[in-house]
Amino acid sequence: MELGSIIEMVGEAVDVLGVVAIVIGVLYAIVDAAVRGLRRVSPVYTRFRRVLGRAILLGLELLVAADIIKTVAVTPTLDSVAVLAVIVLIRTFLSWSLELEISGRWPWHKREEPIEEPATADVA
Repeated sequence: MELGSIIEMVGEAVDVLGVVAIVIGVLYAIVDAAVRGLRRVSPVYTRFRRVLGRAILLGLELLVAADIIKTVAVTPTLDSVAVLAVIVLIRTFLSWSLELEISGRWPWHKREEPIEEPATADVA
């Protein structure tokens, strides 16, 4: 077996992992929302969206990695690299949009940390 076919198989395996991550994430989000709904534990909808969005983000990341691996496996031509670039751009835009929906901030913005009060020394 030659290296190119091994790399192609690895790319296919990562592709499958990406799809599996999305499917498992969707199923988990549905079951979690159903259980929370039956137990009347809030929030149901916002948690469902967050869990589902994170599963899709993970799947997209794996699918992008698989596309990169598979493009490297074949002889990289200008056409295959251009197609890869478009795929990566579209999936990156989707990832950023999902991250904005989930967390309410762009991925490159730092999460705001709570400001801690400086410790005061007791003067006796």
